[in-house]
Parts: sequence; C-alpha cells; structure tokens
Amino acid sequence: MKHPLPTRPAHIGVLRLSALGDVCNLVPTVRALQRQWPEARITWIIGKGEYSLLAGLSGVEFIVYDKSTGLAGMRTLWRQLADTRFDVLLHMQQALRASVLSLGLKADVRVGFDKDRAKDRQYWFTHRQIDPRPRAHVLESFMDFARLLGVEDTSLHWDLPIPDQAYEEAQRFTADARYMLISPCANPRLRNFRNWSAEGYAAVAEHVFVQYGLKTVMTGGGSTQEREMGQRIKTLCQPEAVIDVIGATSLKGLLALIDRAQVVVGPDSGPVHMANAVNTPVVGLYATTNPDRAAPYLWREQVVNRYPQAVKDFLHEDPETINWGRRVRHPEAMSLIGAEDVIGHLDALLNEAHSDALPTSTDQESEFPDEA
Repeated sequence: MKHPLPTRPAHIGVLRLSALGDVCNLVPTVRALQRQWPEARITWIIGKGEYSLLAGLSGVEFIVYDKSTGLAGMRTLWRQLADTRFDVLLHMQQALRASVLSLGLKADVRVGFDKDRAKDRQYWFTHRQIDPRPRAHVLESFMDFARLLGVEDTSLHWDLPIPDQAYEEAQRFTADARYMLISPCANPRLRNFRNWSAEGYAAVAEHVFVQYGLKTVMTGGGSTQEREMGQRIKTLCQPEAVIDVIGATSLKGLLALIDRAQVVVGPDSGPVHMANAVNTPVVGLYATTNPDRAAPYLWREQVVNRYPQAVKDFLHEDPETINWGRRVRHPEAMSLIGAEDVIGHLDALLNEAHSDALPTSTDQESEFPDEA
C-alpha cells in the first residue's frame, strides 16, 4: 500500500544540498508550493555555499548542512531538527550522502525521484516516487514533485533576493559601464571537461567591445585554473575591454553583477542558471552535457549546442538513443564550439535589445512635447 500524500501539508521539508545551478532550478518549485499552500511552513535543508546564494528567499526557513563536516555535521543537524516532523519530505538530491542525511529526519511521507532518475538507489530511502518523465529537463524534474502533491499552478517564478550591499559591490567593480559577463570555467571536477578556450572567449569579448561598446566582466572562483584562464583571456584582449573580478566577489555580489549584465556567456555551471533566474539573457556553451536536460531553461534557444556532435565524434554513439544525461568526458569536446557560433547568438540578442531600447515615435513626442 502506498503511503498517502498530504492534501494540505502544514510543514514541507525540502532536501537539496547542491549545486548552485540546481538550487536555482528548484526555486520555481518552492514558489509553486507557496502559491498552492500559502500558509504552509517550508524548511529547506541546503548546502553552505548554496545558502549564501539563496539567503533571504521569502517564506523559506533554511537549515544549512556543511558537507565538509561529514557525519558529525549530520548528527548536529539531526539534533537541531529533533522536535521537527514534516508532513512531507521532498528528497530532491540524488546522492548517497543526502540519503544518509535523510535518515535522521522525521517525516510522515518521503518523496523521491522515480527509478529512472534516482541515482545511488535513492528510492530505497523514500516512500513515494514522482511519476516517470523520460528526457526531462532538471527544472521539470523538480517541478514533478509539486505536480505529484497536486499543485496546479506550475508557472515559473524566482524572485531571488539581491540586497543593496550586493549591488553596491557590483558597482565598485563596474562603475557605470555596460558589460557582458562571462564565467569562463565550470567548477573543476575529475574528467568534467566543460571549459571553452581562452581564445574563444577573447574573440567574443573583442567583438562585443568593438561592435557594441560593451566591456567584458570575467567572474569565477579563486582557483589557480580560473585565475590562469582569466589572465590568458586578458592578454588576448584590449586592456580596456576586460574587467577581471575572478575570485573577488561574493555569491550575492555575483548575482547582482549578473542581474545588471546585458548578457551572460558561460558553460554549464552555476552562473548561467543564475542568469536564467534573474532573466538576464544568457548564451550557454554546451558540448559535454546535454542542453535538453541542463540548459538555462528560459534561454534554451540561445544555447550553442554541440552535444550531438560530441556524442558522435567522441562516444561514437547515436545522440537520439544515448542514455539521457550522459556526459561526454573528452577534453576536446568543447573545441567543437567556434567563436562565430557564440557571436551569432550574441548578435541576435544584442541587436534585439538595441532595437527594443530605441524610442518609438510616441516616445519621442512625449519626450519633446513643445516641438512641432
């Protein structure tokens, strides 16, 4: 017999620790739950870095788990929630660590991914699973949890909080410059070859500087790899074309920079999904990961998609029949993306933005009412 789902949950638990892009994709599900049950209490168990990005999200109580604390940190969190019982726990992290963490949480019913989407045997740790949806985008996979609970309005809203201090931080770096933002490097992981070339980024930065007068703000963490990539891009560009803030921003400051950018360019990583969440136009660079599953959701048409070609060239498989979400772990895959591919998408976005910004005849008349 299936565990019954609550018809009007009073307390909803959300378990999703990481990563930055994924928590951005999850926020619309939280908003949908809030619309359906505005009186419900929502507690989100989240990772430390991810919390620093989403802190202040309206109507959500966050409980932070620092993954570096391991089992000791789990025990601390369990004690913190010892008197808490969820009407439903949405187990939205397909990882064994999160499943172990879930064991110490009290809930009437635990909901997880269906077997095709559940990694690390996550279904062993849940009572109910969301309905199967082959070939789903990550954002839709999260929204399937709300659908299972009976949520009717699944329209997409984020409303991420960006404090004034974050905008002040962004202003210190950029002053009044108009800019494109690039995040050249994805987080370094073993055999996770998502990074495009410095030469490609430099060609794109030069193009938007010459054609549109846009500077390029480079962002990222403080790793040696990211700093070296940033330095290489700078040496290939006119000095005044680039503002290097790699390793210098907070996550809220980065979000403010993204919010004020004319456009964002980057590989499959947190910043492109942050741009999607604040509705900044974004050109995603995809060859090693499948954009149909993981592209910036609102800007999927502007993705430079070389994933099908990478599957053929490096995996020697058919992209139509390959396992959904399979990665192309090859260091040359991103070289399938050419600078002209990216520039074409940027021109489409920036020309449209320029044309939208031009005053109409009505605007001109209202601006100069005394002119005949």
